[in-house]
Amino acid sequence: MIIVTGSVTARQETLNEIRKLSLEHVHRSRKEPGCISHAVHIDCENPLQLVFVERWADRAALLAHFAVPASRDFVRALQPLAAAATTIQLYDATELGKL
Repeated sequence: MIIVTGSVTARQETLNEIRKLSLEHVHRSRKEPGCISHAVHIDCENPLQLVFVERWADRAALLAHFAVPASRDFVRALQPLAAAATTIQLYDATELGKL
């Protein structure tokens, strides 16, 4: 399983637009093959920061997601709205089950 985390920090005047674009991206991504989960959250310590948490079945599914034109368009649309550079981290993970 591949886990992706990322974030974008909005400016006060762009927060609503970033939230709208982010929710559209999340809802669209959830329908893609290999998407286990895809969510966006507001950071409790910085309400202008949106945090993404995604789980993908494998690297191929994630690469297919990155190749979707709407995914590239989403990233391009965020750039002029963001207060700082967006972040993304990719992890190759094995689920350990319940402790």
